[in-house]
Amino acid sequence: MEVYEAVRTVLAVRKYQEKPVPPDVIRRIVEAGCLTGSAMNSQPWNFIVVEDRDTLRRLGALARTGPYVAQAPLAIVVAIERTKFSVSDASRAIQSMILTAWSEGVGSNWVGFLNLDEVKPLLSIPADLDLLAIVPFGYPAQAAGKGQKRRKPLSEMAHRGRFGQPFE
Repeated sequence: MEVYEAVRTVLAVRKYQEKPVPPDVIRRIVEAGCLTGSAMNSQPWNFIVVEDRDTLRRLGALARTGPYVAQAPLAIVVAIERTKFSVSDASRAIQSMILTAWSEGVGSNWVGFLNLDEVKPLLSIPADLDLLAIVPFGYPAQAAGKGQKRRKPLSEMAHRGRFGQPFE
């Protein structure tokens, strides 16, 4: 799948098949995160790959905004250093992982945004790191309707040269 096609069609997936994600696909997803650019090449992220069913259930119970993590065959927990650009850098890495997964037919969705400190002891995450997100991954349980997005028109969001000038 071409990059633009992945961006155009990716949708949030919250229901997953019980089918495991193959190890080579998991590796590509994680490598996509690691290969993402970061400010001053600081790479302020750590990715904890979780496949254990019991741990996934516990993550789902702890993630108030994403209990469906419990049903995913895989989740990647993203812990970050406390630096000026770490949230931005790790967010870019998460998007790289989501798009890479989507290109392989694997759906996902970002769960949480900080305030996930209860997860840290479960995964032995050091106190000096913040937990940015839990990203569950799996094959969609239902047809995903690729590209069926409700977005504002380009004319309302894009400008040319200065704000208010039509992009056209």
